[in-house]
Formats: sequence, structure tokens, C-alpha cells
Amino acid sequence: MLAEGRRTLDLYKNLLRPILFSGLNADPEMMHHLVMGRLSWLERSHQQPTTQWLHQQLHDRFTLPDVRLKQSLWGLNFPNPVGLAAGFDKDGLASGVWSAFGFGFAELGTVTFHAQPGNDRPRLFRLLEDQAVLNRMGFNNRGAAALQAHLAQRWQTQTHPIPLGINLGKSKITDLEAAAEDYRASFRLLKDLGDYFVVNVSSPNTPGLRSLQAAESLEPILTALQAENTQQKPLLVKIAPDLEWEEIHAVLKLAQTHHLSGIIATNTTISRSQLKTQTIQATGRSVTEEAGGISGAPLRQRSTEVIRFIYQETGGQLPIIGVGGIFSAEDAWEKLTAGASLLQVYTGWVYEGPAMMRNVLQGLLHKLDDLGLKSISEAVGHS
Repeated sequence: MLAEGRRTLDLYKNLLRPILFSGLNADPEMMHHLVMGRLSWLERSHQQPTTQWLHQQLHDRFTLPDVRLKQSLWGLNFPNPVGLAAGFDKDGLASGVWSAFGFGFAELGTVTFHAQPGNDRPRLFRLLEDQAVLNRMGFNNRGAAALQAHLAQRWQTQTHPIPLGINLGKSKITDLEAAAEDYRASFRLLKDLGDYFVVNVSSPNTPGLRSLQAAESLEPILTALQAENTQQKPLLVKIAPDLEWEEIHAVLKLAQTHHLSGIIATNTTISRSQLKTQTIQATGRSVTEEAGGISGAPLRQRSTEVIRFIYQETGGQLPIIGVGGIFSAEDAWEKLTAGASLLQVYTGWVYEGPAMMRNVLQGLLHKLDDLGLKSISEAVGHS
């Protein structure tokens, strides 16, 4: 089965990806919509025999069940530590499909209280030389009420096959001074439907949003959410990689004061340093002139540094979801040993293809064997 996964990976990387990325130069956002359309169809028709068969075929090819990969946090059981990051399935249209691709959990959103179209196009660009993506999507989504209706209908008679997180953002039309109530309104609608929740105050694509990471701005948001959090759902905050160490320290103090369940490190970066890409082909402008956040390989080192800092500052007592530049088992292992209890991928999955998950998980098992470790939890912060 591993050989089949590798053949699928080679087919994607050596044939399909070059055709889509370079030969056809397919628009990244259009391709994303096509993929989500197919996955959404699988979701909508999940009770049909043909779809169930297809779902099983995907599961057999791309998943790697192994008790050593299991992780337990916040009373939730994760079949493996690698999940899908927020941004891919903003409206939860494929919430029941992600387990078939081998993900141990999936984070839906970012969702805002008010539905919004996002920023003007073009707003999504591949940086092939850097194995990166530049995005300035701007939280385009159907809104919290639409996500509530969809998830309530989809899961009314079933439990989630893997934990589902929901990433909450501020509506663009909401003033920064009213941010706390905007986040609270979304959470109020969705709190029964997610297994954990994330406060996203670190996207660079909503004007002023990153200013909410400052302690004096973040505190009222966390206060409002925890007041609404009567079920004590795990609540995390997602931070930017561009914060200074003292700013991260201030966020950690707030996280502990408000009994947050963890930190997601990190969101995309606004840094353009050391990029090989000089010009965005779709616009003809320099990459330094283009707004948006960079994800993928250029983020790898910095996100790992932030993970290590958080782990050391908190003595490993505040769980971390590590995200940024994971393409391989080596990348994943680096973040686990730096202190991340769980991991997330997005850009790496786009570049590596659907067989990535199985190959990463297989590589993690080899790492455990090499070090004589019995479970992935033993690898967290391992030096």
C-alpha cells in the first residue's frame, strides 16, 4: 500500500502538478474551487452506495492507521497528529471527507459572523521557486449562520470521524472596537458544532486585524468568548510569525490568564526576505509590492522557532498546534520535537499531493522506531 501511495505521489508531482501549475498555468483560486466542488459532491452524496465505495477507496489508499500515531488532547482523540489547516475548507463543505485523505483532524473556516466576498481578485498566487503561496483572500466565506446550518444538518445523526475545529475571524465591516462581540456572535452560533475553536487575530488580509494580537485588544475578545463558553470547549488563539518575542510572551500570559487550551503557531508571514520569486507573473508586479501573507517553505524555520519559544516559555504546559512549511516527515518531526503536540498542513499538501499524508505518517513511524519511542506523544519536545 505504501508503494501505491508513492506511485500516486509521483503521478501527481511529476505529471499532474506540472501540467496544472506550469503547462496550463491554471489559476490557483479556480483550481481550489474545482477541488472543493468535487469534495463537496462527495459530502452531499455521502449516503449513496457509489460515493461510500469511493470514500472507502480513498481511505484505503491514503490513510495509515497505527495506534502509535494517536494523540489525545482536551478530551479529544486524534487518530494521528497531522490535520488540515484553516483556509482550505472555509464553509465546511467537505467536513466528512477529510478523514479519507488521512488527516487526523480538520479545521474549518476562517468563518466570520457576516458573510463576505473577500478581497478583490486576483488574490491567490503560487510562488513555485519558493514552494510557497501568497494569499490575500480576506476571509471570503458564507458566514457563521450558513456554516451552522450546514454542519447541523450534516452531523445531526452522526459523530465526526475526526475532530473538527472551527476558526473564527472578525468580519471586515465590524469596527475593531466591536471585535469582541463579533467573535462572540459567531461562537454563539457554532459552539455546539465544533470540537475546538480558534481565535484568528493574525491574518494579514483584514485591515487592522493583526492589531488585535496586542494584549489590550485581545483580552476583551477572550473574556467575551470564555463568558459564552459554557460547555468549556477548547479555545485556542492563532498568532502571526512576525511578532516579537515580548509580544508572544504577552499573548502567552493572556492565554494562561483566560485558561486557553493552546496556541496555533503560526499564521502566514508578511516577510518577503530571502524569497527566490521576484515578480508575480499574474500581475507583473514585484512580490514586495503585493499585499498578502506567505505560506509554505519560507515559513518553516520561523514557525518552528516560535513553537520552540512557546514550549520553553510555558514549560510544555500549553499545547501547541504547529503549522508552517510542513512538506515531509522531517519537517513534521522538527516541529513535534520543538514542542508541537499537533500539526497542520495546507500549502505542503497542495504541492505534494494527496499521498503526502500517508508518506509523512509513515516517516513519523520510522522516527519513533529509530528512537525506540512508543507513541507520538513521547516525541513532543523530545531533544
